[in-house]
Amino acid sequence: MRLKVLWVGKTQEEWVRRGIDEYAGRIGRYMAIDFAEAREEKGAAAEAMREREGERLLKLLPKNARLVLLDERGEQLTSPELARFLESNRDGGTQELVFAVGGAYGFSEAFRSRAFKTIALSRMTFTHQMVRIFLLEQIYRGFTIINGEPYHH
Repeated sequence: MRLKVLWVGKTQEEWVRRGIDEYAGRIGRYMAIDFAEAREEKGAAAEAMREREGERLLKLLPKNARLVLLDERGEQLTSPELARFLESNRDGGTQELVFAVGGAYGFSEAFRSRAFKTIALSRMTFTHQMVRIFLLEQIYRGFTIINGEPYHH
């Protein structure tokens, strides 16, 4: 299985880029991971922004990928539950698992309809920049749980 993370907008903060690099390196010990960035839409109504960003995200989505959306309305998983989800996809023949972080106004319905699963990292609101690091840390934590390593305790 390959992992891919899609997001809307450039990673602006250097400390966020360093965090992404750190966790991408850690995850890479377990599985290949790639990233793709869709251009952020600006200066339009929220629905138009979601639609345009959704079209861009769809172009980045591999044809047979299983798509997981990060959305505040999604299912909240514990770290062990996320680990089981990763493990079941890895062992169940999923070729490519894609996590997507939307723009400021979320996902279009067209993009949302492609999702296999929708999860929430928290009921709190975080910046889209920080969510990138939080997601990668949780994926890394999931792999350490799968492998019985002490990171999770």
